[in-house]
Amino acid sequence: MRVSPQLRSWLTGRKSDPSVRFRYYTEVEGRPAGDPAVRAARRSIGKTGWAAALLEGQFPDGHWGTPGSAGRDLYVPKYLVTNWRAIVLSDLGMTGSDPRIRRMAELIIRRWEIRGNGLADKDAEICIVGNTVRYLARFGYLDLPGVQRGIDWIVRSQKPDGGWHCFPSRTGTLDGWEGLAALAEIPEGTRSGPVRRSIERGAEFYLSRHLSEEGKDRYPPWFRIHYPNHYYYDLLVGLRVLTRLGYGGDRRLRPALRWLESKRRPDGTWALDADHPDLDASKGGYVFERPVFPLRLEQPTLPSRWATVEALSILTRIPAS
Repeated sequence: MRVSPQLRSWLTGRKSDPSVRFRYYTEVEGRPAGDPAVRAARRSIGKTGWAAALLEGQFPDGHWGTPGSAGRDLYVPKYLVTNWRAIVLSDLGMTGSDPRIRRMAELIIRRWEIRGNGLADKDAEICIVGNTVRYLARFGYLDLPGVQRGIDWIVRSQKPDGGWHCFPSRTGTLDGWEGLAALAEIPEGTRSGPVRRSIERGAEFYLSRHLSEEGKDRYPPWFRIHYPNHYYYDLLVGLRVLTRLGYGGDRRLRPALRWLESKRRPDGTWALDADHPDLDASKGGYVFERPVFPLRLEQPTLPSRWATVEALSILTRIPAS
């Protein structure tokens, strides 16, 4: 992957975020964990920048919310409180080695254990289970029995066509990406036979649809770049998951890759197009019952370091033709 000196400096310089520097060094340049620049970037995550800002205001028990709430609701108001911060903090490279992350993760785990089967609860939804498995695995809790039950539930709940769906349905939807993303966090050498088969079926579900072909009409939000994604899908999400799973050479990714290249700005950067929730009001009929507060790291429409390092990481995983 050829990157101009100016673009590299913008992504790795002092004004950049340490999470972006870490991803650039490891995913674009392929530097090892012991490289001095990699180690310096990792040490800074949570001390400065976006992760540090998100960690501000954490209550002693590990939650974020209104004073006196004692973490009673980890999900509302969207997208400001504990669950949503956990998703983003895991994306930014935080782990359970930080006591603030441990407090948060252990609170979440206790809340799930109270429900008996935890992540395998009878009322479980793929968006919640997938996101929770993904961030707990990243934080270092992959081997926890409750997380393993969540993985088993993801495999069992996969639809006959290979997809997943948050709502009752015999078929999957591209919006149900969280199941495949969660399974991608399991190291390849430790994946069980059922997990490997579930990944293969899930990847085929996305590839056969070229990451975007569902329904009669094109759904515009899928063709816009966002971050954070929370539980929403777009083409950048699909490309991230499929290329991380090793499908970068599959020809069926080419329409999505052409879309990604079309979003590159003349200066070599990519921009975020919108904050979530970014919904097409003319389709779907999804309605929020409570107020929603977007969680923003960068201003949409301006060059985005996060979108740019994400795009470059994806393109790095595409084999040379």
